Amino acid sequence: MAVAAFLAALLGVLAAAPSQAAGYRYWSFWDRDGSTWTYATQGPGTARPDDGDVQGFRFSVSEDSKDAAKPRGPADFKEICRSTPAEDGRKRVALVIDYGLPTDAPHDDNPPAPRTACARVAEDATSAEALASVAKPLRYDSKALLCAIDGYPRSGCGEQVYNDTLKTEARPKADGDEGEDDGGPSVGLIAGAAAVALLGGAAFWQARRRRG
Repeated sequence: MAVAAFLAALLGVLAAAPSQAAGYRYWSFWDRDGSTWTYATQGPGTARPDDGDVQGFRFSVSEDSKDAAKPRGPADFKEICRSTPAEDGRKRVALVIDYGLPTDAPHDDNPPAPRTACARVAEDATSAEALASVAKPLRYDSKALLCAIDGYPRSGCGEQVYNDTLKTEARPKADGDEGEDDGGPSVGLIAGAAAVALLGGAAFWQARRRRG
């Protein structure tokens, strides 16, 4: 009986264990360097792109800049801005806006398809001003963190996300590679393994008592 009580208590603790953190749900900001994306070293509110630059925004769940998903789709300035002629005293900035995957979306939202836009703005405009000219409404929090582009998502801003709150679809890698798991065993798997081990140990202990 003591073993059974211990097993029940252990399984109760494991079942109540906190979910594994998956990261934060937010818009990341990127600069285009040749044929690759690099995580921006400034925020869009202070960065001032040059004429001809390409910048990207990607909505996803990630732990930090090292594993953040990159914007998808075409990122060529000439292609994105071909229908936006140059003007004296203004600059053109090509923007790639990627609303992410369904697995990254809050439960009440579905992400639009990625899109591009060519912002023609004043020569001293920031990246945030360039974005605002082509992707309103924008939403910011009280600390000036960019929360929504084109009104997406409708709620939330940089919140921490746990694996059990993510949508159930298998999450592919950022650049279209095969799906990946969450990197660790589930609480259910751990609890099951513990139950098997403890039940085996209990049977062995009881058998020894009977032989004694």
